[in-house]
Parts: sequence; C-alpha cells; structure tokens
Amino acid sequence: MPIEHVLFDADGVLQELPGGWYSAMEPYLGERAREFLHETWKDELPMLAGQGDYLPVLAATLERYGVRTPVTEVYDAVWKNIVLIEESLEIVRTLRRNGYGVHLGTNQESYRGTHMRTVLGYDELFDVSCYSYDLGVAKPNPEFFTRAAARIGAHPSTILFIDDNPHNITAARTAGLKAEQWTFPQGLPTLHTTFAAHGVDAGPASPFSDVS
Repeated sequence: MPIEHVLFDADGVLQELPGGWYSAMEPYLGERAREFLHETWKDELPMLAGQGDYLPVLAATLERYGVRTPVTEVYDAVWKNIVLIEESLEIVRTLRRNGYGVHLGTNQESYRGTHMRTVLGYDELFDVSCYSYDLGVAKPNPEFFTRAAARIGAHPSTILFIDDNPHNITAARTAGLKAEQWTFPQGLPTLHTTFAAHGVDAGPASPFSDVS
C-alpha cells in the first residue's frame, strides 16, 4: 500500500534543546547535572504515559539535590528551552501541501506537551497529534503506534514514521508502520532520499545541505 501519511517524532527531528540537556542543567547542578537528569528521566517515565504529575516529582528531586531555585523556573529554563528546526518544519508544510496526512508522534509529559501544542503551535502545524501522555503509552512500546494509527484513522502500512531513536523505529515496524531513522544534523538531502525510497513526494530538495 502506498504511503499516505507521515508521522514525525519531535526532539532531534523537528526541534532541539540548544547545547543539550546536560549543559542546560549545569547552571543548577554543575557536575551532578548528568546524574540528576538520568534520575529524573527515570522518574518521568510513568508521566510520559499520562500517569501522574511530573512537576511535584521534579521539585522533590531538585530539593534532594540541594537546588533552591523554584521548580517552575528550572522547568521553564530547561524543559521549555526548545528551538524549532525551521527546515524540518518546512518539510512538514510541503508534505501537507502535497496532499499527505502529516502527524506528530512524540513522547512527552503533559506540561511540555501542552507547551508544544500551544506556544510552539504544533496543533496548527499537524493534522493529528499523538502525544504519549495523551495516548496513555510511550515509545518504544509498539502499542503507541497501534494507537497512533487508530487516531490517524489509517492502516499502519500507509504510515511512514520518522524518528531519531532506533528502538522506536523497531517498535513502529513491529506495529506494521514503515519507519526510518533520521535526525536533523544528517541534513535534509538524506531525508529527501528516504522519502523518495518510499515513494513520498516531499517536493524539491532543500538548498540546505546540513542544518547542524
């Protein structure tokens, strides 16, 4: 069956955290930034599937690490410090103009997801948004993709998924989607080659050879 829909991951594909997560946390935790983030990411896992409230959990961990800065200030400075990759977003717009359903499939807890939907304008950019906290299951569980396909209203084999994480690619293929790994520093020509291999018309190749 031909590809009729493209499902995009967000972080690493459409957006980035300038300098990376570790660098963003260093002003608050210095050399313990990496240790802290790996702990709080583990704590966050249930919230990615819509179970619980992340901010109180994050606040407790910050306090345990001796950070006195209010949790909302840290959250805004780190978790909401998102830069959109305009070249990637233009691909999304081009695909929609060319008649494809274009959708978002991302792991987020509710606070960051809501920020993306509203402040970043993702609800207007995509036809269907599949946030893990809203679906009730997170990647790389194949059920994420089964539920995403149902929400899109399409047979899984008609959906091409683009993500930077190989585990998520494997899970998507297990659920019957077509899936390819790509991250924005690889450059748009590589993405255009991927689309062409699946018969997807993404328009002319961008003049940008590298967006890193």
